[in-house]
Amino acid sequence: MSLKESLIPLIAYLLPILFFMYMGIDVLLRNLRSAEHRLVSVMIGCYLLLFLEEYVRFQLPMSYSGILAAKWFSNVGILIPGIGIHVLMKFARFDKRMPRYLYPYVFYVPLIVVAANLFSSKRIISTDMFVQAGIWKMPILNLPYYITITVSLFVSAFFLLFIAKGKSNAATPEHKAIFTLLSTGSILVLVWTVLTGYVDMSSFLPPYPYIYAGLIWGFTLRLAMIKFDFLNFEDKKYEKLFNLNPAAILLIDLQGKIKEINPSARHLFRPVTLEARLFYDLVGDSVKARILSRQAIVDFETTVHAEERRLDVLVDGDYVLVDNEPHTILIIRDITAQKENQKVITFMAYHDPLTLLPNRRYFYEKFEEAIQDARTHREQLALILIDLDLFKETNDTYGHKAGDEVLKHAAKLIGETAAHQGMAARIGGDEFVFFLSGIASAADVGERLKQLQRRFTDERLLFEGHVIPIGTSIGVSFFPQDGDDSDALLHSADEAMYKVKRNGRNDFQLNATL
Repeated sequence: MSLKESLIPLIAYLLPILFFMYMGIDVLLRNLRSAEHRLVSVMIGCYLLLFLEEYVRFQLPMSYSGILAAKWFSNVGILIPGIGIHVLMKFARFDKRMPRYLYPYVFYVPLIVVAANLFSSKRIISTDMFVQAGIWKMPILNLPYYITITVSLFVSAFFLLFIAKGKSNAATPEHKAIFTLLSTGSILVLVWTVLTGYVDMSSFLPPYPYIYAGLIWGFTLRLAMIKFDFLNFEDKKYEKLFNLNPAAILLIDLQGKIKEINPSARHLFRPVTLEARLFYDLVGDSVKARILSRQAIVDFETTVHAEERRLDVLVDGDYVLVDNEPHTILIIRDITAQKENQKVITFMAYHDPLTLLPNRRYFYEKFEEAIQDARTHREQLALILIDLDLFKETNDTYGHKAGDEVLKHAAKLIGETAAHQGMAARIGGDEFVFFLSGIASAADVGERLKQLQRRFTDERLLFEGHVIPIGTSIGVSFFPQDGDDSDALLHSADEAMYKVKRNGRNDFQLNATL
């Protein structure tokens, strides 16, 4: 036998065997629990057995050809159409519509023919006559052979009908595209089977050349797997979930090296190149300590730093083994906006929305605390009540927008006066109040109020080209001389303020009881 004659069977049989072996193992390992994956692997295994039988028959004397073709080749070939239709029914979800007494048994009715063929001494579905043609042992094409080919073609046509039905019921464009590809493969298989099954091509093709239709099927499936994730790995759906998840997901080792990152994590930590950084450099020591000690990580609130950006985040995590090495998978949710919103909500619950000074409720809380502190340390405390003079006339003359600007300007000056020694608040339309803790004397309070009124005079409010004058009537009461609680002190300061108003406004009055 020449070198060429030795290489031809290797190319004709062993290369397809290797291809089907690779395809079968690849499909099976993608998802061992999936019925579709197992069925496709079995169908690919059947094609592998066809080529293996032909390679074995090629190596043996011609006297073995008849029994090998009848008991091995024919029986395996009978099983392929049923398995193929079963696969298609599963993929198209037609199996859900079939009666339980039919599904899946109807696809394996050919097993009855296989059993009969195995135990019969007659050649039911194959020829037992072969002739030597060059290096090949070619079958003589008789009636059983043509019956087998014709039945195979009818099954292929039936297969095409199922594909067309499945395509019409496909729920997504991707599903339709897969059915279109399978339809193209089925048509090519049908054409190849007709040409090589009915036409004698023994002069330039190996025996039973129609079995190479299995390679067409194999390449069709491979293309569908690559292009459309058909028969994909079991964890592919989790990979999509990983990539589509709006939360940042990272896989890190115990040293903090980042191994896997989803797109949301890249967006959250922008502009940091995560692959070049240790995760521990981006978060606080508390997270690192928790991971290294393998503590539970559930709704753990911390701060991460992405260059100049500071983010408040919630972290959930768990510990996994990857390649037999301990890793931590982390889900990180950005709560910066929620925290900021909560701060705003909390702030507005205790502050006046226009002037941003504390409101009445917050002021009285702090004032009560200041009184208790002054009582404990036997110190004096001053309560100052301020009413803006002629505020209604300002609104009437310049408009409410100007009135708002007057209130904000007054709030600024009053707040700065109370800073570091007390608290100022807006308690009514044009009424403000503040307290001063730890005062040395009434004279010190009087001096500070003179400075405040000078500032109202010097720091004039300019609104749309108009200088708006702001006058203040101020009443002052002192703890403990004018009262022992907030209500008494406020009442005393209110009386002092109205004395100022009755005496011509824009002045201050220290309560006479001091």
